[in-house]
Formats: sequence, C-alpha cells, structure tokens
Amino acid sequence: MSYRAPVEEFRFIFNHVADLDRVIATERFADATADVTDAILIEAGKLCEDKLAPLQRAGDQHPARLENGKVRTTPGYAEAYGAIAEGGWVAIAASPEFGGMGLPMAVTTAVNEMMSGACLSLQLNPLMTQGQIEALEHHASDAIKAIYLPKLVTGEWCGTMNLTEPQAGSDVGALSTKAVPNGDGSYAITGQKIYISWGDNDFSGNVCHLVLGRLPDGKPGTKGISLFLVPKLIPDAHGNPGVANTLKVVSLEHKMGLHGSPTCVMQYEGAQGWLIGGEHDGMAAMFTMMNNARLGVGSQGIGVAEAATQHALAYATDRKQGRTPVGDGKGSILDHADVRRMLLTMKAETFAARSIALACAVAIDMTTATGKAECRARAALLTPIAKAFGTDTGIAVAEMGLQVHGGMGFVEDTGAAQFSRDVRVTAIYEGTNGIQAMDLVGRKMMDGGEAAYRLLDEIEAHAEKARATNPNMAEKVWQASETLREAVEWLTAQSDMTTRFAGSVPFLRAFARVLGAHFHLRAAQAEGGEGPRVKLARFYINRLLPEHGTLLAQAMAGAEDLYAMTDKELCA
Repeated sequence: MSYRAPVEEFRFIFNHVADLDRVIATERFADATADVTDAILIEAGKLCEDKLAPLQRAGDQHPARLENGKVRTTPGYAEAYGAIAEGGWVAIAASPEFGGMGLPMAVTTAVNEMMSGACLSLQLNPLMTQGQIEALEHHASDAIKAIYLPKLVTGEWCGTMNLTEPQAGSDVGALSTKAVPNGDGSYAITGQKIYISWGDNDFSGNVCHLVLGRLPDGKPGTKGISLFLVPKLIPDAHGNPGVANTLKVVSLEHKMGLHGSPTCVMQYEGAQGWLIGGEHDGMAAMFTMMNNARLGVGSQGIGVAEAATQHALAYATDRKQGRTPVGDGKGSILDHADVRRMLLTMKAETFAARSIALACAVAIDMTTATGKAECRARAALLTPIAKAFGTDTGIAVAEMGLQVHGGMGFVEDTGAAQFSRDVRVTAIYEGTNGIQAMDLVGRKMMDGGEAAYRLLDEIEAHAEKARATNPNMAEKVWQASETLREAVEWLTAQSDMTTRFAGSVPFLRAFARVLGAHFHLRAAQAEGGEGPRVKLARFYINRLLPEHGTLLAQAMAGAEDLYAMTDKELCA
C-alpha cells in the first residue's frame, strides 16, 4: 500500500497558517530553524514511506499474538521499530538533558501524523513512550529520571500507560488496583489492567508501565489515586534490566482493527513499582501523559485521513465506471459529481483538522517557551477540539474513502476497509470524544469564555483583513465567528452543567467548523490568485462551514428533550 508523506503540506501550514515562526523566535526553540524543521520533515517522510508504509497491510494480515505468555509482533515490525529508534524519532520533543532533540511539539505532531498515516498500529508504540517521557520529566524523582529517561528517549525501552480496569473505564476513580509500601522506597502493585496498548513486545530491552493504583490510606475516587512506574524487568544499580517483575500479559484483545498493535490484559501480582509524583496525586501526573496523548491521538486520526484520501484518489483516478458529463464522457469516476464531492470533502476536512492540531501544538510550544497564561489557556482550549475533531475526521474520511471505492471498498483486498477499522478506536481511547466535548464546555469554559473570545477576536480580525481580496469567503467566516461568539455567551451563562453537556458534542464540532474555515481562509490569503488552496477554501466555506449553524442550534437546545422519556420508555 503506497503512501506519500505530505511534507509540503506541513511546510505550508507551518509557514502560513499555524505560525511556527512565533515558536522559533523564542529563546527556548531558537535552534528549531526553518532549515532544521525542513530537514526533520523530509527525513521522517522517507522513514514513513520506505520503512513503515510497507508494513500497513502486514500488521492487519499477520496480527500480534501471544505465545507461552510472550507477545510476538508482526514480521517486519522489529526492524521498522529499530529504524524509528535509531533515527531518534521517539523523542523529538524530549529534553536534550536525557538525549532528546528538544524540538517543538509542533514538529513532533507532524512526524507522528506521518507515521500514523504510514502504519498506525506501529506508530502507537512510540506515541505511548512519548507520553511517558513527558510524565517522568515533569513528575519523577531525579533518581528515576536518571535510570529510565535515557533508555526511553533512545527507544531502547518502551513505555505504556495503565489506567483502565474491567470496572473502571472513563470512571478512573473506580479502580481497584492496590499499592502497598515495601519499606524500601518501592511499592507492591497488585491488580488487573485492560486495553493496554503495546503492553509487551519482542523487540525492546524493557517495557515500562505507568500504573494507576491506590495506597492503603488512599481516599475513594480520583483524589486517592497514585501513579507508579512498574518495569517488566527491574533495573539494577547501573540501570541494566535485571530480574523479571511479577507482572504478565494475560491475553490479547480481539479487536475490530489495529491488529498489528497488541492490546493487552495486564496482571500485576505484587509487582515492584516506584511512586511518580506525590502520594494520592496520580491524576496530575497522569493528565500530563494524557494531554500529550490526546493531541497525539488527534494526529493519528488525521494521519489515517491523509492515507485514506491518497488511497481513494489513486483508485478514483484509474477506475472507469459509467459515462460522465465531463469532457467526452469517457473519464474515470473522478469525473462523477458525487465522487468529486467526496474527494474534495476528504481533502478539505483533512486540511482543517491538521491545521487545528498544529495550532494546538504551537500553543503548547509557546506555553513551554514563555510560560504565559494566555498561551496555556489557548493550548487547553484547543486540545479537546484537536483530539475530537481530528479523530472524527479520520473516521469520516476513512468511511468516505471506502464509499469512493464502491463495492471494492467492502472487499478487504483493496485495503480501504482497514483504514476505517483501524481508526475507529481513536474516538474512544484517551477520553472518548464525548468526554472531550464535556471538557470543552465545562473545565475549559470556567474562565467565562475568555480564552474562546480571544481566539474569536483573532478570527474576526483576520477576516476583516481578508475582505479586500476574498470578500465573500471573509464575510462568511466573520459571520460564523459571530454566531459562535453568541453561543459561547449563551453557554457560559448556563449554571446547570447538564444543560452544557447536552449540547457539548455539537458545540465542539461547530467550533472546529469555524476554526477550519479560518485556517482555510488563511491558506487562501497566503496563496492568493485562483490556486488550488483558494478553490479548496471556497469549497469548505461554501459547503461545509454552513453546518455550524445547525450544530449551534443543537448546542443551545438544552437538556429537557434528552430526559423527557423515562428509562422504561427509552428501553421499550
């Protein structure tokens, strides 16, 4: 299955849409010059095209398996992971103190997206390690950092995140995993965790698990949770993997997709672990990793959208079916109006989602570089939008790509269905998209909408400038922003959280619609004339942006109709 890394697309968005120059202008990221960033994108693109993309189908057809308690990965994965580790691609944003490149999160986000588009099952592995690295950098003791971070940064060791239990999914506070002090500074961890992506492999020197558990004096709920680092092999005094810890992979989940990625049920039986962060403060450390992963998962969806779009375009260009009203009527299905509509939608949505994700990454980088509260608020506001809209886009575009293939899309040999199966889980893990929407209208609006208003001010200011060259598109973006502003005003006036939550999903999508229109308009302004970006922006603003109106009507409908039916009536 061929894949072309969209290096030029990232270059354009960095230069004209997401304002990476602001990041490079800071002292913290002064070394991330345009030349350095360009070289990183080019080399990462080659890795994705040459090493990862050829394994996309292999992972689906030859899944990971559990043999005698050991995970055996898809043939070729070990070599490809070795190339990822050797190239330093695991830790692009990690601190140079421990061997990382120290580059902006925006660059990491671009590379993660390309890797996801090439082979999502394998990309999940370094994504988990990246999140663990960030959590340890912020919350681990110096001793833990010294032992684990150099190995995780080089990719010699891999990291995982263990949150979910059979009875504790999104309700993390319901977990039952226990942690008992051993008296030597370590803890005995006992419990079972499920849905652990890459809980084991056969190519890294160690697998390090971040595990949520409860100390004997831990209160019920999330306030009594602590976080522990539990390695598969316990390092000796020199940091070399030593004796096996008392943990094991019980089974692998039989999944709809992502067959090349082993999703494990993990059992801990008094396994030795070390506290990360303070006692009963595990949620703070966990959210450091989760927020990293949420942007990463959004990029996974966008990567699959890119790959599915390329796949569908290649098929539509070659496939001849029926007479078309274009030219002499003997062209490919690319000439059919509805096929054209789907392909344009796929391209337009992918650009919008990608721009949102990179704008979020830039906000994170500006927070890191400046520490300004305004930058932190922007990053916080955009994170749930980037995660939810990025993954929703991946799902919708993959499904649309399947439709472009027609009957052949339903046949596994074409590979179109795999995109849809693989990407579906991205809207579920790292906090379902419904939870992302609740976070947006809840925690992220506790400032009275201040962060949202600042963003809307920027959108409207740019639309005003664009009136001179693209008056029709600029006016539509400005009006949509005003409508969204009114919805924010209504939303922040609601003291009842159920009322907010009832319309949270359409509100988030409407926000993404307006952001997407803004970024398309910026792209059109940067290109000028009547080039392809101008035409794609016009398609998005004329055909997709109008959806924001009906979405906001849903967002402000309240909760009464959701609860009008009794449970008995609903289940009848």
